Amino acid sequence: MVQISAEGIRDAAAALRNGALVAFPTETVYGLGANAADSRAVAAIFQAKGRPRFNPLIVHVATREAAAALGHLTEAGTRLAEAFWPGPLTLVLQKRDGCPVADLATAGLDTVAVRVPAHPAAQALLQAAEVPIAAPSANRSGHVSPTTAQHVAADFATAGGGGIAMILDGGTTTIGLESTVVDATGVDPVVLRLGAVAREDIARVLGRPVALATGEQGKPASPGMLARHYAPAARLRLNATDVREDEALLAFGHTNVPAHAGIMLNLSWSGDLVEAAANLFSALRTLDAALEASGAKAIAVMPIPEQGLGEAINDRLRRAARPA
Repeated sequence: MVQISAEGIRDAAAALRNGALVAFPTETVYGLGANAADSRAVAAIFQAKGRPRFNPLIVHVATREAAAALGHLTEAGTRLAEAFWPGPLTLVLQKRDGCPVADLATAGLDTVAVRVPAHPAAQALLQAAEVPIAAPSANRSGHVSPTTAQHVAADFATAGGGGIAMILDGGTTTIGLESTVVDATGVDPVVLRLGAVAREDIARVLGRPVALATGEQGKPASPGMLARHYAPAARLRLNATDVREDEALLAFGHTNVPAHAGIMLNLSWSGDLVEAAANLFSALRTLDAALEASGAKAIAVMPIPEQGLGEAINDRLRRAARPA
């Protein structure tokens, strides 16, 4: 792992231009980056993650102008970009003629998913690399998303490092939940993946309700639309109001529920959904490791309000709880 520094950013940018993989922090989760215009580099992402090739990747760029050079920003898309970029919103745009992004990164679709991250290290890396960076979360496909550099290293340790040339260590991510993905190709944008920007905030900017797509599970139009995703090894039991003998507890808010297994983490004692979102993936990883050591078999998850960021948190938990 390499601490964030001017030299580290220069080395990481050079590695990306040379076709290598670099893990780096964003404000949401850590990304596993490759030059989005380099088909072989993009293929290395899929190999490292064990990721289905039909699942498209998010392309990160430094500015709204760079995003508009890859895809067409509609009037609604422009309003969303002005409101939320740089930040945790991904827009799916109609590709421009001559868009340099590799077909593998877009899963052969005529659209491209683009984001302008707000994290200073991600911005510095994009500006130094001077190429768009395709970057899904830096974890093995289907595993819990990483919010620290240590999570990245641990996830790829059994894969011999996963072919990652460098992991930039920017500490713990501030949001801890993936970006919201919005299809902005038409007049009425549609949320493809719930995430760090609440659907109600998108609706507020647009001045009208925004639909939530379900998509085809066999051919997702966006990252994060697979039925089972973000999953720990342990079985999850959602909306739990009790804790069984063989379970750990993932709590939310003040609770008097006894944790018989003696393992409990609280996403937010105060019931703050922003804090809960930031803690979600780290808590799942911690409980997963604790269960393996204790012999417990499952994680009981207390109910999370289905409002604001709670909608995205519950989406992640439902996907994680699906049978493999």
